[in-house]
Amino acid sequence: MIKKNKVDNQPKINFSTKKPNAISDWFIRLTKGILIGIGFILPGLSGGVLAVILGVYDRIIKFLSNLRKDFYKNVLYFIPIIIGALIGIVFFAILVEKAFGNYAAQFICLFIGFVVGTFPSLYKTAGSHGRSSKDMIILTISTVIIFALMMIGKQQLTEIPPTFFAWLGSGALIGLGVIVPGMSPSNFLIYFGLYDKMATGIKDFDFGVIIPLFLGFVICVLLFAKLAAWLFKKYYSGMYHFILGMVIGSSLAIFPTIVFPSFLPDQLAITGLSIGSAILLCVLLLIIGTVLSYLFSKIEEKYPREEIF
Repeated sequence: MIKKNKVDNQPKINFSTKKPNAISDWFIRLTKGILIGIGFILPGLSGGVLAVILGVYDRIIKFLSNLRKDFYKNVLYFIPIIIGALIGIVFFAILVEKAFGNYAAQFICLFIGFVVGTFPSLYKTAGSHGRSSKDMIILTISTVIIFALMMIGKQQLTEIPPTFFAWLGSGALIGLGVIVPGMSPSNFLIYFGLYDKMATGIKDFDFGVIIPLFLGFVICVLLFAKLAAWLFKKYYSGMYHFILGMVIGSSLAIFPTIVFPSFLPDQLAITGLSIGSAILLCVLLLIIGTVLSYLFSKIEEKYPREEIF
């Protein structure tokens, strides 16, 4: 009886760790790419944050730090993510111009909910190589620093003319948002008065905007990916707790910098919402985003992540 039970239990163990089939896996990666693309231009978040949340950050850094290793295998893996990211960027650029300006707080609350719902999974990943008091100190300090920086920089700094080099620098900022999760490139672009112009340029397929953005992005990512990969390999736990602190700090800073100002009378007049309905909608979308992302993270946990570092 004992041997039989062991044999009977074996298929269950194998079943719980098997990977999804190729078609469903492809569409899962496509969906992740769409969300990461939206994160590239969503104020308050970054593509890097969503890449961490969706479990593809490690593999992105590993690939970019050594392009020749498993090149074709990685290209095939990232094709749906790249397609999804392009869809997310173009779709959200259109949405930004049409509606996002009026309902920014509500849209952002949905994505903050997405971060909140996946926090247990992120915390578990951060401690997968062990967790010490030093890691918790790193987490606390990085949370406070990114929160303070976003609060200090909440006022628009200056208007920069939209030149080739301005877009090159903007692309580099977006690239940093991939390498340093928690840093929101869109916030900086808003501060410099380039965000709405970038969204319009992408929506209109203006290659005078798109090409320098892409060049700046690629140059930045290739320059810093090797450094990020080395840091993860040598200081995995500390790096992940640093990133987790960046995610927490940037998410918390979004409320006083973007969400709460939307409840002021002049902003409510633009949306046509009462203060009660505006707050209720924010809370509702926050809850929806939290529940959906929590359920998504539980599904993700059924398939073990590949050990990268």
